[in-house]
Amino acid sequence: MNRVFSLFTLMFTLLLSGCGYNTIQSNDEQVKAAWAEVLNQYQRRADLVPNLVNVVKAEANFEQETLTQVVEARSKATSIQATPELINDPEAFNKFQQAQGELSGALSRLLLITENYPNLKANQGFRDLQTQLEGTENRITVARNRYIKSVQEYNITVRSFPNNLTAMVMGYAVKPSFTVENEAAISKPPTVDFGTK
Repeated sequence: MNRVFSLFTLMFTLLLSGCGYNTIQSNDEQVKAAWAEVLNQYQRRADLVPNLVNVVKAEANFEQETLTQVVEARSKATSIQATPELINDPEAFNKFQQAQGELSGALSRLLLITENYPNLKANQGFRDLQTQLEGTENRITVARNRYIKSVQEYNITVRSFPNNLTAMVMGYAVKPSFTVENEAAISKPPTVDFGTK
């Protein structure tokens, strides 16, 4: 009887050690940390937009429609509650990523149009904001890439046997990742050429 109990204990211990629970937990925490960094960088960009819009507004002849598009895109992007649970809801995640993509597009159009305004290009405050925005776009790209990698590792873990059994029992599902049709265009930071020599 004692021998059967020992054998059962050994088998149970081996089963638990191979169930992947700790690996799933570790990967889930990595995804959450990577997501927090993505949100941090998107928030940084959103915080730069009002200052950028105010500097551009000072240019009397600047196209109001472009500024309105930027303001509306920022408003839409920041209105979505970006909670940690968002990464577990593919539909909400998709809406979030679309809103961020629209803001990226609006900012890119704004930067292209500013090329036609020499007074604006000569404004030191505008150039400083442009540099900060470009740096933030680069940080967003890096943060998104880290998030994509951590989601990939997590998804592989929860879909691999025997971890998939543990994930199913514990309620861990595959997480969505960033995917858009024009990923290369959206993740590329805007090109800024002030024509200074």
